Amino acid sequence: MFKEFILQNWALFLILLAFVILLRTTAFLNKKKKTQMYILSGVLLLLSIIVFFEFYLESQGEAPDVRRVLMCIRYSATPYIIAFIIFTMAANVRWFIFLPAILLTVIDVISLFNGIVFSLDEDGNLKRGALGYLPYVFVGLYSVFLVYILIKRSNKRYREIFPILFLCFAFVSGLILPFILGKDYSKVFCITIVIAVFVHYVFSILQLTEKDSLTGVLNRQAFYASVDDEVKSINALVSIDMNGLKAINDNEGHAAGDKALETIAVCFLQAASARQSVFRLGGDEFVIICRRATEEDVKQLIDRIHRNISKTRYKCAVGYSYYPNGTESIEDMLKESDKKMYADKSAFYAAKGER
Repeated sequence: MFKEFILQNWALFLILLAFVILLRTTAFLNKKKKTQMYILSGVLLLLSIIVFFEFYLESQGEAPDVRRVLMCIRYSATPYIIAFIIFTMAANVRWFIFLPAILLTVIDVISLFNGIVFSLDEDGNLKRGALGYLPYVFVGLYSVFLVYILIKRSNKRYREIFPILFLCFAFVSGLILPFILGKDYSKVFCITIVIAVFVHYVFSILQLTEKDSLTGVLNRQAFYASVDDEVKSINALVSIDMNGLKAINDNEGHAAGDKALETIAVCFLQAASARQSVFRLGGDEFVIICRRATEEDVKQLIDRIHRNISKTRYKCAVGYSYYPNGTESIEDMLKESDKKMYADKSAFYAAKGER
């Protein structure tokens, strides 16, 4: 049995080992995120053991009650795994992302007694109940949300979209292949997820030179590279500066200031569309490049920024420059958008009676 387990999961062991080594030798993630990735790796390893043991018992025709418990764990674990990936990869996602997975677990446990999701017939074969496809529905919804939130919080560039789509492909295969390959797909589910997460992580490391390590938006070097490469397509800039960051740093500490910058950066990423890229030039200064935009596109972007920021405790000053034909230099466009942004900032502090 041990030999069979090793042969079936050897590729999984190698990828997990490479993943752990990569986590320990890079400074890409903070300690909390690394711990979460270690937990994810451990859960996938444990699930592979459960899956193997379940199928081993089936091949021996033994312990049907134990098999049903293992099936309950397997069906319940997949949504938890995807929810945990969302919780780990996407900033500011709260614990309630696990609530649907908890609901499915309750239903699966109930199914142990009434077979509403799954049961075993007299020959030990799987028999789906009235809610037999519910686990697949939950996995599908979680997968859609994972892809949506990662794309929404990305910089909308193909370098970031590709690994997200790779994750999407891995999870979609988990919905389709069981109906093509049958229950045997469960034997390769864990390695599929590990490879998908590993590839996403490697691509994220490759993008480090272009990204701001704190906020996840593009950095100053990426800004200058973009304006050099795409100067003809850029016809609008949006300058953003956070109001009150110094007060937060002075009164609450720099950790609170970092949290503020992370939060507003997510707001900007969520507001930006496919032809709009968010950059942090330094401190609390951000710029959004708009390509082949109309002035209405820019105004709608700013409206989305204000709407997102209004849901937080923070405030930002915003200004923009727009030239329909993209004839103005980037330097002049940035000066104009900065000028309007500082006018907005001055109006904010004047309204508060501050200078």
